[in-house]
Amino acid sequence: MGVAVGMDALSERAAMMRESVQKSQTISDSIVSILGSFDHRLSALETAMRPTQIRTHSIRRAHENIDKTLKAAEVILAQFDLYRQAEGKVLRGPQEDLESYLESIDQLRSNIRFFSSNKSFKSNDGVVNHANNLLAKAISKLEEEFKQLLSSYSKPVEPDRLFDGLPNSLRPSSGSPGNQADSSIKALSNNHSEHQNSNLETAVYTPPTLIPPRVLPLLHDLAQQMVQAGHQQQLLKIYRDTRSSVFEESLRKLGVEKLSKDDVQKMQWEVLEAKIGNWIHFMRIAVKLLFAGERKVCDQIFQGFDSLSDQCFAEVTASSVSVLLSFGEAIARSKRSPEKLFVLLDMYEIMRELHSEIETIFKGKACTEIRESALGLTKRLAQTAQETFGDFEEAVEKDATKTAVSDGTVHPLTSYVINYVKFLFDYQSTLKQLFQEFENEKETTSQLASVTMRIMHALQTNLDGKSKQYKDPALTHLFLMNNIHYMVRSVRRSEAKDLLGDDWVQRHRRIVQQHANQYKRNAWAKILQCLTIQALTSSGGGSTVGTDGGNSSGVSRAMVKDRFKTFNMQFEELHQKQSQWTVPDTELRESLRLAVAEVLLPAYRNFIKRFGPLVESGKNPQKYIRFTAEDLERMLGEFFEGRTLNEAKR
Repeated sequence: MGVAVGMDALSERAAMMRESVQKSQTISDSIVSILGSFDHRLSALETAMRPTQIRTHSIRRAHENIDKTLKAAEVILAQFDLYRQAEGKVLRGPQEDLESYLESIDQLRSNIRFFSSNKSFKSNDGVVNHANNLLAKAISKLEEEFKQLLSSYSKPVEPDRLFDGLPNSLRPSSGSPGNQADSSIKALSNNHSEHQNSNLETAVYTPPTLIPPRVLPLLHDLAQQMVQAGHQQQLLKIYRDTRSSVFEESLRKLGVEKLSKDDVQKMQWEVLEAKIGNWIHFMRIAVKLLFAGERKVCDQIFQGFDSLSDQCFAEVTASSVSVLLSFGEAIARSKRSPEKLFVLLDMYEIMRELHSEIETIFKGKACTEIRESALGLTKRLAQTAQETFGDFEEAVEKDATKTAVSDGTVHPLTSYVINYVKFLFDYQSTLKQLFQEFENEKETTSQLASVTMRIMHALQTNLDGKSKQYKDPALTHLFLMNNIHYMVRSVRRSEAKDLLGDDWVQRHRRIVQQHANQYKRNAWAKILQCLTIQALTSSGGGSTVGTDGGNSSGVSRAMVKDRFKTFNMQFEELHQKQSQWTVPDTELRESLRLAVAEVLLPAYRNFIKRFGPLVESGKNPQKYIRFTAEDLERMLGEFFEGRTLNEAKR
C-alpha cells in the first residue's frame, strides 16, 4: 500500500517536469522568432544608413586634405617671408651688419634648397632663379667686403717691428742687420762664434701680428661663404694680389734687393761680403718671422680648407722666396775663391738651420716647388763650399805670391792659411755635416783631420819653395824656422791640436829645432872658425906671452891681429844684417839669441884670454880688440829685431 502511494507521487513529478519542458520549448521558439525579426530589422537599418556613412567619410577626408594644404601653404609663405628678409639684408649690403649679412646668405641657400626640392609649387623655377641671382649678388658684395677688409688691414711690416721679434743676440745695434757684417775672414768667423755661443737653438722668435686677431674670424667667415659659393679662384686672386705686394714691400723695407748673377759678379768683394751677411739675417727674419706670420694668417682665414690655405700661402710668398733664394744661387754659382768659403759655410749653415721650419711652414702640395728650391740651394752651397775647400788646398800649395819677406819673418801666406784653418774649427759641426752630404763615411772627424793635415802639408811645401828665394842659407833656415814655429804655436793654442794630435805637434817642433840648428851652423860656423885655437898654430912667426906667462910657440902676433880683424868685420856684418832679420815670437827670439850666445861668448872669452895679451902688449890694441864679451852679448840682443838698414848701421 505504501509502495503504491510512492509510485503515484513519482508519476506526478514526472508529469510536472514534462509540462515544464514543453513550456520552455514554447518560450525558446518564441525568443527565436523574435530574434529573427530583430535581425531582419537591423539588416534593413544598415542598408538605410550606408549612404550616410559614405558621405561622412568623404567629408572627413576633405577636411584632412584642407588641413594639409593649409599647413603646406604656411611653410611656403614662411619661406617667402624668410626670403624677403634675406633679400632686404642683401640689398643693404654687408657694411652695416656683417654677421647678419652672412646669416642672410645662409638663409638664401636654405630657400634655394627648399624650392628646388618642392616640385609641386607651380612658380618653383622662377623663385629658384630669382634666389640664385640674389645669392650671386650677395657673394659679389661679399668678395668686395673681403677685399676691402683684407686691404685695409694689410700693411707692410716696418723693420723695427721685425727686429723686436728677434732674440736679443741677433738684434742689430744700429737699425740695419747689414751693419754687423765685416770685410775680413776673422770678423766673419768671430760673428759666427758669437752666434754659436748664443745658443740659437733655444732662442725665442716672436712673429709680428700681420692682421689684427679680431679681424681674422670675420675674414674666415667671408672666405667660407665664398668657398661654399664655388668662388675659390676669386678668393685666391684677391688674397694673392693683396698680400703678396705687402709682403714684398716688407722685405724691401728690410733691405732685400733683387740681384742677378751678373750683379753679384760685378761687385767688389767687400761690398758683396756685406750683402751676404745681410742676406743671412734676411733669411732668418723672413722664415722665422714673416713667413711664419703669414702662414698663421693663412691657416686662420682658410681654416677647414687646407689645400686652399696652402695654395694662397704659396702664391703670396713665391715671389719673395724667389728673390731671397736667387741671391743665394748667384753666390753659389759665382766664381770660387778661398775667401768665399766662410760665407758659403755661413749661408749653408743658415739654410740647414731653417730647413725644418721651411718644411713645416711651406707644407702641402702647393709649396712643393718652394721646398725643393730651398733644399736645392742648400745642396748647391754645400757642393760649392766643398769645391772651394779643394781649391784652397791646391791654391796654398801652388801659391806663387811675389810678396818677399826679406827679413825672414812669418810669410803673409802662413798667417792667412793658419787663420783660415783656425776659423774652420768654428765650423766643425757644419763641416762634418758638409762631408756627410757627399761621403758615405761616418767618421767625419777623421775627414776634417785629413783635410787639415793636407792643407798644412801644402803650406809647408809652398814655404819650402819660397825659402829657396833667399841667397843666404842662414836666412833660408830662419825663414822656415819662423813659419813652422808659427804653425806649431797656432795649432797648440787652438782646437786643431786635438784634431792633428800631439804627434804632429812634436814632429814639427823638432823641425823648428832642426832649422834653428841649421841657421846657427850656416850663420855662425865661419865666425866661430876665427876663434879656434888650432887654426892659429903654425911653425913660423914671432913669439907671444901665453896665459901662463910663458911663450906660445908657433903663434905670431900678425896672425892674431888678422884673426881679430876678421872676427870684428864678420861680426859687424852679421850684426848689421841680422838685426834687420826678424824673429817675431819673443820666446823663440830669446831662445835663438841664447843659443848663439852659448856658443859664441865662451869661444870669444877663451880666445881673448888666450891670445888677447899678445895684441894688448902691442900698439893700438883697441884697434883689434874692439868688443868685450859684454859688448857682444849686448849686440846679440839687437839681432832679429827687424830694424831698418839705417838703424842697423847706427
